[in-house]
Amino acid sequence: MKQLVNFFKTYFDWFYIPHVTVTDVIEIAIIAILIYYIMDWFKKTRAWTLIKGILVLLLFTGIAMIFQFNTILWIFKNTISVGVIAVIIIFQPEFRRALEQLGRKNFISSLFTMDDSKSGRVLDRKMLNEITKATFAMAEVKTGALIVLEQDVRLGDYERTGITIDAEVSSQLLINIFEHNTPLHDGAVLIRDNRIVSATCYLPLSDNLDINKSLGTRHRAGIGVSEVSDSITVIVSEETGGVSLAYNGTLYRGLTRESFPKKIEELSKNEPITGKMKWWKGLGKHEKSNS
Repeated sequence: MKQLVNFFKTYFDWFYIPHVTVTDVIEIAIIAILIYYIMDWFKKTRAWTLIKGILVLLLFTGIAMIFQFNTILWIFKNTISVGVIAVIIIFQPEFRRALEQLGRKNFISSLFTMDDSKSGRVLDRKMLNEITKATFAMAEVKTGALIVLEQDVRLGDYERTGITIDAEVSSQLLINIFEHNTPLHDGAVLIRDNRIVSATCYLPLSDNLDINKSLGTRHRAGIGVSEVSDSITVIVSEETGGVSLAYNGTLYRGLTRESFPKKIEELSKNEPITGKMKWWKGLGKHEKSNS
């Protein structure tokens, strides 16, 4: 029996159940809450795309370590410090805003109010019908429009450049916003969770040299925001009245009243208007015509 006990002690010495105290439980809870808020902050900013890129680099570095790619490892080792400084400089506005929110946040109350919003996870049929109705009503009279449908990547930076609106999506409201000589007609409308959250938003212009030179600032802004996020942008040309969609850096032109809602459903990564989950990806780059 003694030999059997010694055997188990020798070969199962690694198996150890730590003694968990109340302090340990509190510490684990604090760390879990901090990780949750950090990840939530990342998902609401452009930094989430950066995190995914860093994970890819780490995976590539792990492969290099396994196969002893010494040159690649040397390059990674000598550029990592410069990369960290570059990240801090590029995302300085986000870091500053996060610290400001940290000073304003009431952590006690926030522990009991979890944000269960899905960032536009559901494309509501009524909302899409209203957008379609407004889009082609404006196209008939050649009223320029720019409507951004936010998906997973939060567009808070661009939302803050506009005027805050919290309203249900309706064709009459969209037409009134983009009517000429009205205070809100210049800029883009941002839609999140099936509601209009901001108007007169300024969007980044695409610097893609392959974009058709006949396209103006409105189209470049629609493509630009689609290059830095997973949003779907509705564009109505003021010159031709043509209706286009921008997604993932691609411009889909010549859409009709019938093809318009179908194309939005197709491009959406989230739950479509049919109520069944589909996962589609935008095809190709640059421009695609549906005429």
